[in-house]
Amino acid sequence: MQQLTSTGSVLCIANVLNFRSWRGFSAAFMALIASGMNRLPWTLALGVWLSLSQSLLLAQPSPYDVFPEATPPYYRVRYEPSTEPGELIFGVNYTIWIPPQVNVLRGVIVHQHGCGEGSCKSGLTGAYDLHWQALARKHECALLAPAYEQPEKADCQMWCDPRNGSDRAFQRGLVDLGKKSGHPELASVPWALWGHSGGGHWAGGMVILHPERILAAWLRSGTPLLQENPNRPHIHPHHFPDEALGVPVMVNLGTKEGVTETGGRFAAVWEENEKFFKATRVRGGLVGVAVDPLTAHECGNQRYIAIPWLDACLSLRMSDKNGVPPNAMPVEQAWLAPPTGFIAMSAAAFQGDPLKAGWLPNEAIARTWMQYVKDTNVSDPTPPPAPADLVLNNGTLTWKATADLESGLAGFLIERDGEIIARLPEQGKNPFGRPVFQNLQYSDTPTQPLVVMQFTDAAADLARQHRYRVIAVNTVGLKSAPSENVTAAQSSR
Repeated sequence: MQQLTSTGSVLCIANVLNFRSWRGFSAAFMALIASGMNRLPWTLALGVWLSLSQSLLLAQPSPYDVFPEATPPYYRVRYEPSTEPGELIFGVNYTIWIPPQVNVLRGVIVHQHGCGEGSCKSGLTGAYDLHWQALARKHECALLAPAYEQPEKADCQMWCDPRNGSDRAFQRGLVDLGKKSGHPELASVPWALWGHSGGGHWAGGMVILHPERILAAWLRSGTPLLQENPNRPHIHPHHFPDEALGVPVMVNLGTKEGVTETGGRFAAVWEENEKFFKATRVRGGLVGVAVDPLTAHECGNQRYIAIPWLDACLSLRMSDKNGVPPNAMPVEQAWLAPPTGFIAMSAAAFQGDPLKAGWLPNEAIARTWMQYVKDTNVSDPTPPPAPADLVLNNGTLTWKATADLESGLAGFLIERDGEIIARLPEQGKNPFGRPVFQNLQYSDTPTQPLVVMQFTDAAADLARQHRYRVIAVNTVGLKSAPSENVTAAQSSR
């Protein structure tokens, strides 16, 4: 075979080898031809085409081919679609974050996206969310975000009903991620679940299938069907077992999903959510309802009640020993509230049928719930943690920071020589709720590319040894203590 001597062709072949989609592959291959492919033997050209096009059949399809790097403490596994009966027909990508310095994990917090390409691809950044990481860190849990590669018009039930293969794929992912991360306990620790829309169907379905493994489940704008629905004959109903009645569950939806606004695309959500609530609560299920007064199907500000609610449930249910079932949820401190009401009170003081009222685990969560259902302005009196590991290199500052458990992270203030010189971001953006540093997508995950903790001081006087500090700001405007000072002289040592 003739030797390839064209440097341009070699470089273009390298570009083709790095393809991730048909569009990228085609563009790179055309560049290969333009660079001198016509000088190659036709047998070599055909071999390149056949080899690479065959490999592309196993590559991730757009838009699931763009995602953040997964280096420790992040880990990732991906599985191809299966054609075997009962197995998952879509590809799936599981990304996990493991808190540094945790030797043995106590649980897994799952952040599950909803249906459709836009929502599914948002799962690719779920494990990178600093606010959800704060919850995982407190309880020594991993944070896991699936991304099911559902084509836009495909049947979402083929993954959001865990009986269709996603349950098996999820548990396989835990085993394989345990091997990759050196945490084999991932295969056996309990789960706390959060799901949006189809993800709510999935999370509720997992409560039904595995009540012994579930610490708590937050269902945003989606619940599993418990009885036949003639309008949705393709969805097979679940049977809610007695064992699942002791799992704390919160049904959360927007008021524009059929509560106060009964028209529009998502008007039927409340009807189905209400059926789920009534069917489980009347049997003594620990199920509550939290209506977002501002939104429709988007997630809004729900994280400012979902994370505290999960925090309360995990604090009460997690065992000190791995390998044993979760603790029974205490009910002595419970509060109750009308499902679409605004006032909660202790179970002892509640007048009316308690099995028609939403269940709340304690007074603190009940007061948070009352703030949320009024206007979502959940308060927080605690400042965020101070930034750390501040480094100055050629006029560019980098640092690390953890989010405030209650209120997350809105941004940073940059201080030079005792004066604030910049705010990051200059203007926070979040069309779905409070502005946050990482921005948020429709399904409550950070946008891509991930925002970097970095600032370049273009106005610095190079003849001076400026002193810099960074201050974190949470989403209610509270400021952290400043980071340690750093100067160019210190950074150059």
